[in-house]
Amino acid sequence: MLRQRVLTALLLAPLAILLILLLPTSLLAWLLSAAFLAATWEWTRLARMKSHATRAAILMFAAAVFVALWVLRDKTWLWPALICAGVAWWLVACAWLRHFAFAAAPTPENRNLKLLAGAFVIFPAWVATLSIHHSPSHGPVWTFLAMLLVWAADTGAYFSGRFFGKRKLAPQISPGKTWAGVYGAFVTSSVVVVAGGWLLGVRDARLLGLILVAIVTVAASIVGDLLESLMKRHASVKDSGALFPGHGGLLDRLDSVFAALPVFALGKLLLGF
Repeated sequence: MLRQRVLTALLLAPLAILLILLLPTSLLAWLLSAAFLAATWEWTRLARMKSHATRAAILMFAAAVFVALWVLRDKTWLWPALICAGVAWWLVACAWLRHFAFAAAPTPENRNLKLLAGAFVIFPAWVATLSIHHSPSHGPVWTFLAMLLVWAADTGAYFSGRFFGKRKLAPQISPGKTWAGVYGAFVTSSVVVVAGGWLLGVRDARLLGLILVAIVTVAASIVGDLLESLMKRHASVKDSGALFPGHGGLLDRLDSVFAALPVFALGKLLLGF
C-alpha cells in the first residue's frame, strides 16, 4: 500500500504543482471547481444521500454557486467574509470531533446537517485558494507554499507516527493517527514555511508570524482529516471514493486542504502579505 501511495503521489504532485504555478487564476478557478464538484459528489455519499438524481441536483447547485462567487469576486467584502466563515466552521468542527457520535444516526435531519456542513467545507476552501492565488505579489508561489505545508505535514505525520507513534490522537475516529504524528507534522511544516518565507523575502518578526500561521494551518489540516474520517465512520466506508490507487477518492486527498486553505488565507491577509 505504501508503494502504491508513493507512486500515485509522484504522478499527481508534479501535475498539481505545474497547474498552480503556471495557470492564471481564471483558468485555475474552473479546474478547481471541477475537482471540488467531484469532492462534493463524494461528500453527498458520505452524508448518506442515496438518490443519484438528488445528488446531481446538489452538484448543479454547487456549480452555480461557484459561478456566482467568481462573478462577484470584485465585491470587497464577500470573499474575505467566506474565508472567515470557513475558519469559524473548523472551530465548530473541533467541537463535533469531541462528540463524535453526534449526527451519526442515518436520519434525514442528520443527512441535511452533513450536507450543510459540506457547504462550509467546500466553498470557503475554493474562495481561499483563489484568493491566495490572485494575490498581487507572488500569488501562485504563496498558493504552492500553502499546499506544500499540507503535503509536508502529511508526510511528517506519517513517518513520525509510524516510527514513534504510541499515544493515539483520536482512536475512536481514526485509530492510525498519533500525537507523535502531530508533532512530526508541526516540525516538517515549520521547516518548509521558514524556507518558503525566506525565499519570498519574509524576514524578522513577520517570519515569526508566518511560522505561527503555518502551525495553525497544520492544526486545521489535522481537524479536516479527522472530520472526514468521522464522516466515513458514520457512513461505514473505508474511502470516500476509488479515484486514486492507494489514496481513495478526491475527498480523501483534499480533506486536509479544505481545512488548511481558509486558515492560511486569513493568516496571510492579517499579516499583510
